Amino acid sequence: MSQHTPQKYEFQTEIKQLLDIVIHSLYTEKEIFVRELVSNASDAIEKLRHLQLTEKEIFDDKAELEINITTDDKAKTLTIQDFGLGMTRAELVENLGTIAHSGSKAFLKALSENGQKNTNLIGQFGVGFYSAFMVAKKVTVYSHSWRADEPGQVWSSDGSGSYEIDVADDVRRGCKIVVELKDECADYAQEHRIKDLLQRYSAFVGFPINLNGTRINTVQALWLRSKSEIKDEEYTEFYKFQAHAHDEPRLRLHFNADAPLQINALLFVPKENPEKFGLSRAEPGVSLYCRKVLIESHPKDLLPEWLRPIKGVVDSEDLPLHISRETMQDKALVEKLNKVITKRFLKFLEDEAKNRPEAYAEFFNEFGIYLKEGAALDFTHRDSLAKLLRFESSLTEKGKQTSLADYVSRMKDGQKEIYYIIGPNRAAIEAGPYLEGFKARNLEVLFCYEAVDEYVMNNVREFDGKPLAAADNADTKLEDLPKPPEGESLTADQTAALAKWLKETLGERVAEVKSSDRLVDSPAVALNADKFMSPHLRRMMKAMNKDGAESPLRVNLEINPRHAVIRKLATTRDSSPERAQLVAEQLFDNALISAGLLEDTTKMVQRLYKLLEQV
Repeated sequence: MSQHTPQKYEFQTEIKQLLDIVIHSLYTEKEIFVRELVSNASDAIEKLRHLQLTEKEIFDDKAELEINITTDDKAKTLTIQDFGLGMTRAELVENLGTIAHSGSKAFLKALSENGQKNTNLIGQFGVGFYSAFMVAKKVTVYSHSWRADEPGQVWSSDGSGSYEIDVADDVRRGCKIVVELKDECADYAQEHRIKDLLQRYSAFVGFPINLNGTRINTVQALWLRSKSEIKDEEYTEFYKFQAHAHDEPRLRLHFNADAPLQINALLFVPKENPEKFGLSRAEPGVSLYCRKVLIESHPKDLLPEWLRPIKGVVDSEDLPLHISRETMQDKALVEKLNKVITKRFLKFLEDEAKNRPEAYAEFFNEFGIYLKEGAALDFTHRDSLAKLLRFESSLTEKGKQTSLADYVSRMKDGQKEIYYIIGPNRAAIEAGPYLEGFKARNLEVLFCYEAVDEYVMNNVREFDGKPLAAADNADTKLEDLPKPPEGESLTADQTAALAKWLKETLGERVAEVKSSDRLVDSPAVALNADKFMSPHLRRMMKAMNKDGAESPLRVNLEINPRHAVIRKLATTRDSSPERAQLVAEQLFDNALISAGLLEDTTKMVQRLYKLLEQV
């Protein structure tokens, strides 16, 4: 240390304002100061690296381009040293004591006009430096410029309104910042605390960061490297580090874009769905960086909600950020980022489905629920998501799935709708009466097993101009069969008379009774007559005690005039009216069971006993 008398300076008025704001209200987390000082150190080294290409003489040129950090919990100090370009006395005054940058003036102007939380300045040299005063009772900066003819300097301040500068001997090139911590902030002098912060915020800084002699940032910022240079093992190592995972990723997407935004992104799909065992809802897993410095670990608006299982990194130099680097201020820009990344990811999945269909099928079995969520809720990307959906169908083998596009390619001439049916599983759907008319006409029906499927179909509504139609809905019409099935049948008049009698007998339980054009082997079928409340949705709402589950049931009953039970009922209603009434009620309850709509079976069981007595 020099024996010269230190020279005392008053902070510029604006700097006093800035210090007050930074210390008391700008940052929500004091720990951010570590990231800010490391980022400044990295910037200083980067500038020095460029100078080395143009300048012949650099002071202390053998110093490693690295950042060294030391903690001393006894002295309650944290020291951050870089071997960057350093500062002269004039530069110390300019950068740490006054606001010489128009951007900084604009920052203060924005503060006065818009309030502290609506600023648009980040990364101006020196601004992040002041965050140290949130935790420090004194900050000392030892600095030597890269210029060999300049002496070393020492700058110090307690942040209260003034600072001192003196000449210093034996100072290496760059800056060494010694932060003497307040008693209540002494934990920042502990090695494990600083190690955690460095790994969280500064893990991908481009220069070595050594903490008490040990290298901290050992994982490279792969997203900035060329894909052709990166091995699969490196991707896997990065995924495990970034996602805190133990498995290997199922899929990865590494891309960069220059327009409409400058973006470098590395995204991963995990091996397994984190929510499939009923675990808590996954937090957003893609971190946002700006020039390799973490801005936000789990930004909620960077990707749509339905992409929450995705892990990885997005780095954009185009971000105008809040001065604290803690929050993104330009919502329109974030939305643009969201749209670009989502569109690129959907294109990636489309290519996967086309080029690696078996691997995509495995992905969909694990993560299809999220694509369905997106198809139901994300209007912007609905059409792209609909192309990625997969379902079993009446024409696929058990366990094999088809896309909506493939379904359309197989549609019969004159077929106007895409048919689907909701059911608990394939066996239950195939055992029910709803497929009979479709099978007889060789019409394909998609099988939907998941609770969300009905919501998806109701929101997607159509694909490739073809409406989606529920096979068990009364409004879904089928064309006449090419020729009537062979066998005995009631006449049209007899069928109409029986339908009228059934309506009178069943009363309010049924909305309409008529002859069916869809039944082949079953005597009757109950069709949902409520456009807004399907049987499946009714069961779900009832299970969740939601309003609407107790609304009156509206079903139509269709009868098969060729079936022996229906023909027998037509004669029994005249010969044995009481027995015919029991049969009619049992017929209707059987149809409700097939539709999943019979909730109370007590009366049905009692009626069955009465019928058995008459055998």
